[in-house]
Amino acid sequence: QAQLVESGGGLVQSGGSLRLSCAASGFDLDGYAIAWFRQAPGKEREAVSCISSSDESTADSVKGRFTISRDDAKNTVYLQMNSLKPEDTAVYYCATDPFGACAGSKESTMTYWGQGTQVTVSS
Repeated sequence: QAQLVESGGGLVQSGGSLRLSCAASGFDLDGYAIAWFRQAPGKEREAVSCISSSDESTADSVKGRFTISRDDAKNTVYLQMNSLKPEDTAVYYCATDPFGACAGSKESTMTYWGQGTQVTVSS
């Protein structure tokens, strides 16, 4: 059974760091584009960052602070979040796009989704 499991969320003070993990089971991440999305209370879900074997993308709101990476041996994708701000507070989700490239990937093209992990940044 294909599954994505996020971990690493929590409560952190403004300026702090967290590293989120997205572990895949039941399928191989190789060949997929893997993206992180987030949804804050009362707001729509937004794309944060994406990685594939051919390209990467990062939202302007987190560029320079968040870094996406992948470990194919562990079938896991990471999101290193530094210099966190209260406006980064959200539930963070990872998702996969079988198209295989970040360019053109969007929420509607994602097939597998994780359950989400809460990130709360206090001021």
